Amino acid sequence: MATIELDRVTKRFAGDVVAVDDVTLTVRDGELLVLVGPSGCGKSTLLRMVAGLEEVTTGSVRIGGDDVTDAPPRRRDVAMVFQNYALYPHLTVRENMGYGLRVRRVPKAERERRVREVADLLGLADLLERKPAQLSGGQRQRVAMGRAIVREPRAFLMDEPLSNLDAKLRASMRASLAQLHLRLGVTTLYVTHDQTEAMTLGQRVAVMRAGRVVQVDEPQALYAAPRNLFVAAFIGSPAMNLVEAALLDGCVQLAGVRLPLDPARRPARTSGRVALGVRPEAFQDAERAPEALPRLSVRVEVVEQLGAELNLLFRVDAPPVAVDGQAGDEGGLVGDGTLVVARVPDTTRAAPGERITLAVDPARLHFFDLDSGESLLARPAGAGLSPAAEAAAATAAEFAGNRY
Repeated sequence: MATIELDRVTKRFAGDVVAVDDVTLTVRDGELLVLVGPSGCGKSTLLRMVAGLEEVTTGSVRIGGDDVTDAPPRRRDVAMVFQNYALYPHLTVRENMGYGLRVRRVPKAERERRVREVADLLGLADLLERKPAQLSGGQRQRVAMGRAIVREPRAFLMDEPLSNLDAKLRASMRASLAQLHLRLGVTTLYVTHDQTEAMTLGQRVAVMRAGRVVQVDEPQALYAAPRNLFVAAFIGSPAMNLVEAALLDGCVQLAGVRLPLDPARRPARTSGRVALGVRPEAFQDAERAPEALPRLSVRVEVVEQLGAELNLLFRVDAPPVAVDGQAGDEGGLVGDGTLVVARVPDTTRAAPGERITLAVDPARLHFFDLDSGESLLARPAGAGLSPAAEAAAATAAEFAGNRY
């Protein structure tokens, strides 16, 4: 096992296109760290630089303390799992899994032993004589992971390995990957655009935007204490509701309703226009909410039934906040104001066109500067986090630049 250290790594392509911009990041020994971000943010390019498949323009890459910036891929002792499996169609599962060992001239007996052990670990023991065309998508992906595991590398690099699977299989493979990492404990850098994968798999998650890492934290700390509007909008499903609001006299005014500020979550400024963030889960059915919580009367436009929960979509009379040039409800229903989502239990009585009263928990409000997009909370909240996540959240604002 080994740490992966990126020190001020930059990648420029022809035409002065900057794909990765001055990233400093450490994947700790035995850690599973997930790189997540929208398409084109540079996460796969960063992974390929660690693997040696892309040259580093400036900066350095170290694996296990060794500088491998200019080393060819075969000398880095890492194993990569690709999105498209990259299996040899004419070879059996056994031959595919052992191919890398054969190229490295590992003795046949040792090669067979490793393949057999990993096949048992991944539930492939009965499939060793089949060829890829005879396997399901999930089985092919397990073969691809098995080929990486038998090499016993210092680190695993995974580039969206589950994106070709259907939703149900993807969920089961996520659980299998998490169990596998717990058993093997190998340093892993995992790339995905799927925030659900990132939040469920990563011991830490690095959010990328336009070639830069904007925040690294434990998953719950990212959710509870986003550093800026981009992270707030990207992490969470449904996304955080973001609207313009006004701070005044210890309250925040939203759509004509004054919501008192929670003493533990007062923003750095006391007046003026801000971006107010409200998670869908921060709303509650007023009939079942504590009396002390402020109320908001809304007219429901859409009800999304999700089994044990409902998503209620309604509009508030407040301007939407744009993130990367797009408002949070862009492409939503036509109407004035901002489209907002509330997630409530299925026991809530609501129908399209009807008015309903919702309670809002001030302890779960977020505040951001409209110009810089940075969080205005005096200190990131750690409520509800593990001790380790609470410590990470409490120090998130202390990070400077792009170093993690």
